[in-house]
Amino acid sequence: MGATIPPVAAEFLGQQRLVVIAAADEGGAAWVSALTGPPGFTAAPDDRTVIVDRLPGAGDPLAGRFDTEQDIGMLMIEPASRKRMRVNGRARGDGERLVVRTEQVYANCPKYIQTRAYVDDAPPVTKAVAATSELTTDQQRWIAAADTFFIGTYAAGLGTDASHRGGNPGFVTVTDGRRLTWPDYVGNSMYMTLGNLELEPRCGLLFLDWEHSRTLHLTGRARTVRDPDRAAAVPGAQRLVDFDVGQVVQVTGGLPQRWSFGKYSRFNPPIS
Repeated sequence: MGATIPPVAAEFLGQQRLVVIAAADEGGAAWVSALTGPPGFTAAPDDRTVIVDRLPGAGDPLAGRFDTEQDIGMLMIEPASRKRMRVNGRARGDGERLVVRTEQVYANCPKYIQTRAYVDDAPPVTKAVAATSELTTDQQRWIAAADTFFIGTYAAGLGTDASHRGGNPGFVTVTDGRRLTWPDYVGNSMYMTLGNLELEPRCGLLFLDWEHSRTLHLTGRARTVRDPDRAAAVPGAQRLVDFDVGQVVQVTGGLPQRWSFGKYSRFNPPIS
């Protein structure tokens, strides 16, 4: 891990179509969003700068947030190859672009990433935003069937981070409209997410509808469960994370791309 962008990382990020970003709003609630575009819409003009030729749009929980400089966590992910890299730093809007000054740059292993292939840009739809204080029945089914989500965490004075979580469908348990639980599997042992949650429980989640252009943004509070009996009941879990929903924003047209499913990661533990 370092502050600079190696040439191989600059080449990788310039090839991506999907960038996940995380930031906190003015009230301290964390949100996660997706920025999309053709290869080249993200670039590194020097070894401490990332420029994304997009900003969160209307209806996105992070729309307008980068009018002033903010901490940001970024995840560049290539589902087809299971490659990913993370960038944490400070970001500000510049016209229609997002300019990021890097503070941490690093790659992660490919565990738990399901392969997907970019199909095409989704047909234009009328953007619709629905905000609620809890998950609807349809949203609960969406999450219960998900094999991937993204989480954004932060700690005051230490920055913001965006990370990936994956598993077989059902790895996220939906208790009701206000509570989710997921297992923490063996990972890269950096503990960026869990470390932030120890200091600041507020975090954000993002679920993508890869085929139908929808995004589901959740903000709330998470708690690492250190109950060995509960963890032992979930295959592959080192520990569990409980998440209490604070607010939900669903955006139709929030993911203007379509991706086809390939196959599950061979590292995914079975679902009990």
